[in-house]
Amino acid sequence: MVAVKQEAQKMIQNLPDDCTYEDIQYHLYVVEKIKNGISRAKNGEVTSHKDAKARMAKWLSD
Repeated sequence: MVAVKQEAQKMIQNLPDDCTYEDIQYHLYVVEKIKNGISRAKNGEVTSHKDAKARMAKWLSD
């Protein structure tokens, strides 16, 4: 778990000095979502481009 703490500290250090708590939360959220997406892709939990287009068309037509 130390690696996560170190990664978060490094990310925070790279933010501007005038960043807000919301900026930090947002960046942590984005990093978590990206890591989850990479993990899911590695595990084969993917959707084809064709299926994604069909799902988006359904959402956008409502």
